[in-house]
Amino acid sequence: MSDINPVISCKNVWKLFGGNAEKYLASIQEGQSFEQIRQAGYIAAVRNVSLDIARGEMLVIMGLSGSGKSTLVRCLSRLIDITGGEVNVDGQNIMDLSEKELIDLRRKKMGMVFQSFGLLPHRTVLENVAFPLEMRGQDRHDRRERAMEVIKLVGLEGREEYFPRELSGGQQQRVGIARSLAIEPDIWFLDEPFSALDPLIRREMQDEFLRLQEMLGKTIVFITHDFDEALRLADRIAIMKDGAVEQCDTPDKIVLSPATEYVAKFTEDIEKSRVIHAGVLTKPINGYKLEGSSIASDSTILQLSRQLISDERDVLPVANKDGVLIGGMNRQEALNILLGDS
Repeated sequence: MSDINPVISCKNVWKLFGGNAEKYLASIQEGQSFEQIRQAGYIAAVRNVSLDIARGEMLVIMGLSGSGKSTLVRCLSRLIDITGGEVNVDGQNIMDLSEKELIDLRRKKMGMVFQSFGLLPHRTVLENVAFPLEMRGQDRHDRRERAMEVIKLVGLEGREEYFPRELSGGQQQRVGIARSLAIEPDIWFLDEPFSALDPLIRREMQDEFLRLQEMLGKTIVFITHDFDEALRLADRIAIMKDGAVEQCDTPDKIVLSPATEYVAKFTEDIEKSRVIHAGVLTKPINGYKLEGSSIASDSTILQLSRQLISDERDVLPVANKDGVLIGGMNRQEALNILLGDS
């Protein structure tokens, strides 16, 4: 996903833990591994990461425990200072901001939701959601009105006067999301927000989250260790290992063409036909005459399975969401993915 002016841009970002880390970083040679750095007495929690995140994009960062995903997000929001590199938010290097400017940026532009709900137990749902507005100095009437708006948005209308202990885990997480949304952030950081929930509630929260994103169009950085969750939510997925990004691409392309053996291990148990869309397999027509009805570029191979089996055409026309023909898809290539032969 490209953007001439990305909302977040990080370039060659490092976060090293250890004494005199900045001095050591200056001596690191290109290509030095995580293990080599560890042997020198340092932990490379984030290792030479460069990413651009477009406006309205949902970037999902995933990896095993200790891969650096949470540390990277804390670098992007400057909850921790980076050791080297550059992080820009709306074109501004956040490392150049004073403490006051940084607090102002977070209060006005950033929302954060973490795995632990962090609700104030002695405050009601309404008071919890309105809390960041209270900290901002907003008057009581306005913050109550805004809090009620987002409570309704996340489906908790009627529970404004409940205390956290009176809510289910899923409802508590909705309060956390509502509290984050109350400040109307342009950028939303979510660190494994659903991982503590039961599978059914987790699925419902994912559905709710997708609904909210369709309505609000936020720029989102979402951390998970669950590849199925990443596939459901992401515009792009960044897979991390030992502090570095192994691959950052669309779910289709990561599943279809994993860049490394490590990424391939993440995708080996995924049913490709339910992830890969017709648009990814579409190629220019180059004078080839296409006949018959077209298929939608955003349809998955699994959704097209009946047609792929019954259709006798070698190449199927593919149209975008506006109905404009964008090329052709080789039927056999799609069948290979459907039948697991790719």
